[in-house]
Amino acid sequence: MNYACPVHEIPTLEPLALGISKNDRYIALRRYIQLLIEGEPDWLANLANVAAAINEHVPALNWAGFYLMRGDELVLGPFQGRPACIRIAVGRGVCGTAAALQVSQVVPDVTAFPGHIACDVRSRSEIVVPIVVGGLTVGVLDLDSAKLANFDIEDRRALETIVNDLKPHIDWAAATRV
Repeated sequence: MNYACPVHEIPTLEPLALGISKNDRYIALRRYIQLLIEGEPDWLANLANVAAAINEHVPALNWAGFYLMRGDELVLGPFQGRPACIRIAVGRGVCGTAAALQVSQVVPDVTAFPGHIACDVRSRSEIVVPIVVGGLTVGVLDLDSAKLANFDIEDRRALETIVNDLKPHIDWAAATRV
């Protein structure tokens, strides 16, 4: 059996020009992610590709990935970056706060966030978008940057849209199974 990945089936996103607006960059990224996950039923493959696409196309990231709700805690899922904290209690740190409150957290300076968990000492700013399905938090999308104030309202809105697009393409029961 040949399990090679046929090149013609892999969508690509050409490198985006340096002068492109943040909004246009996110529009292109959103389309690219939709192409990557469309028709693919494997939740792990989809989350891995989304983390890779975000890491590649959102400027100044040093970490991008998912934490998935397993029981009563967040557990490290697919990501791009240095090794990370494996388990995070709900309510603890930026990820745990987003999961508990079900509200995106945009943190311009992580040193000013009470209880911040420093998985990577290079991280200076962070954005976390909760993934809520049927009223329950099933995970979070977490992005870190070594640049202060790398994220703003425009990032939050775009990433929330990407998360909403992603939700129907993931088997959340399988992804969060203990």
